[in-house]
This record gives sequence, structure tokens and C-alpha cells, in this order.
Amino acid sequence: MSAVTPTAASGSTEPSSFSGPDDQGSGGAVDKVYGFLRRIPTGLLWLIVLVWLIPTLGLFINSFRDRTAQRESGWWTTTPDDLTFQNYQDIFNAQAGLGQSLLNTAAIAIPATIIPIAIAAFAAYGFAWIDFRGRKPLFIFTVSLLAIPLQVALIPLLQMFNNGASYTLPGLDKTIVLVPDFDLAGTTTAAWLTHTGFAMPFAIFLLHNYISSLPKDVFEAARIDGADHFTIFYRLVLPLSIPVLAAFAIFQFLWTWNDFLIVNTMIGANPDAQPTTILIANLAGDFGRNEFILPSAAFVQAFIPIVVFFALQRYFVRGLLAGSVKG
Repeated sequence: MSAVTPTAASGSTEPSSFSGPDDQGSGGAVDKVYGFLRRIPTGLLWLIVLVWLIPTLGLFINSFRDRTAQRESGWWTTTPDDLTFQNYQDIFNAQAGLGQSLLNTAAIAIPATIIPIAIAAFAAYGFAWIDFRGRKPLFIFTVSLLAIPLQVALIPLLQMFNNGASYTLPGLDKTIVLVPDFDLAGTTTAAWLTHTGFAMPFAIFLLHNYISSLPKDVFEAARIDGADHFTIFYRLVLPLSIPVLAAFAIFQFLWTWNDFLIVNTMIGANPDAQPTTILIANLAGDFGRNEFILPSAAFVQAFIPIVVFFALQRYFVRGLLAGSVKG
């Protein structure tokens, strides 16, 4: 909702949300940093982008070179005669199994991206626009979960996925089953459930900041017209929140697609559920004798996240700035 500057006629004493001690004058530290960033030439930013593209280009060219060419010369010396598709044929054959591992990675990344967005969007709307008892303490508790290190929870989660969770009442010799044994260890389900759980606090925090900044008048008009919370959420909040939803989807998908720690812990050595990150780590073989096919596998692994990022990049900056200003 747009901030209103107080005037003598209105008699308002509420300060404008667009003014502050760091926003006035030209001597503030914020103003100096902001001015410096604005003076960076666009050409310099594109130069940085091009520099970061050089390793990707080298990886792409090396993916078409055989072992001898990779060992004896740099990728920048490549000629058309050096190019071959044999590396890609090797990684997609039945023995390497890269095709199946891509499906396994998708079975992890897609649910681990969609589910947090679906649940966090409802929760963020509730925290932002539904007045219920304990709303603020519960929101603070949810955001504080961001401080829990991922590494300390992996082994307890693995034990729960493998054996369930139970609690024995002291002195009564009675055990209460908290979580049944679903035998999820070594499956893709265990991996995307873990990703979903750790993504939820950040998703709620990010979506809440955006949804709470939406104009209040729109919600009041909808309530006057008889719309309930679900209708407001479905008809108003979701269409208006596409930028921030896309921004979070980019972050979450890139994290889950390229993750190694969680999938290595939850899936381990199960060959039927291994994603590409585990497969690529094992492709080099004994003593690294197959290292020449790693560029091909790595480029295939990186190609899909690149496509997703560029497909949604127009929402990226808008989503990152979500909730930073009102109006």
C-alpha cells in the first residue's frame, strides 16, 4: 500500500515509509553505496557475465573431445576434427545409466520445489492477512528454523526414515509411536522430503514479505464483495505473487537439482535411485581412468538448471526485491 506523507491538513503523525535518516542528504553510508552501485557501467556487468561464461564454454567444448585431446591440449585449441559424440554415447549407455539418473534427479527436484511453494504460499498468506492468536510468535519461530544447520539433522532424519520414531514413557514401560516406519531410507522420497522440510522456513519468510506488501485496499474490497480467504488467496494473491513464486522456484530447483550431501546421505549406494550428482562422482572409475567423460556428464547435469534459470530470469530480480518496499 502506498505510503502517505503527513500533512498539516491530515493531522497525521505517522512518518512516511519512504523517508528515514539514511535516505536524506548525500552523506549517508547507504547513499554512498547506492550511488556507487548505480554508477557501475552496464558494460562492465556484461563483461563479468562473459568472464563467468568462459568455464561453461570450456566445459561444453571439452565434452566433445576424446581423452587424448583433453590431456594433450587446451579446449581453446580445439578444431572441428577433434570433436566427437562418443563421450555422450558412453554416458547414456545402459552401463553408465545417466538417463535413469536424470529421471531420479527430477523425481527429487520437482516435488521438492512444488510442495514447499504450495504449502508456504498458504502459510505466508495466513501470517500476513489472517489475524489469529499467536500469529507473531509462530512466525518468529518458523523463521528461526533457518538457523538450524542442515548437517546436524541429516542422521536423525535418516534414522527416522529407516526405523520411524518412538518415545518410551519413563517408569511406565510403554512406547508411543510418533512416526511409523515407512522404510524410506535409500529412496528418492526420503531426499525430497528432507529438501522440502529445510526449504519451508525460507519459503514462508520470502513469500510472507511479498504477500504482506500487497495493497490492503484490494483485500478489503474483496471481503466486502463476500470473498472468503480461499477465494482471495486463489483469485488475488497467487496471480499477484508470480514473481516471488518464480524466484523461489529458481533457488529451490537449483539447490535440489545440484545437491549432493542430502541425496548421498538419504539414498547412499542404492543404484536404482541414484541422482546425477552421485552418478557423476562415480563415473571417473578406478584411478580416474574415465575422467574424460566427466565434462559431458557435467554439462548434461548443468544444462537443465541453465534452461530453468533463463526461462524464469525475468522474474528473478523482481522476486529478490519482493517486499523490500511498499506500494
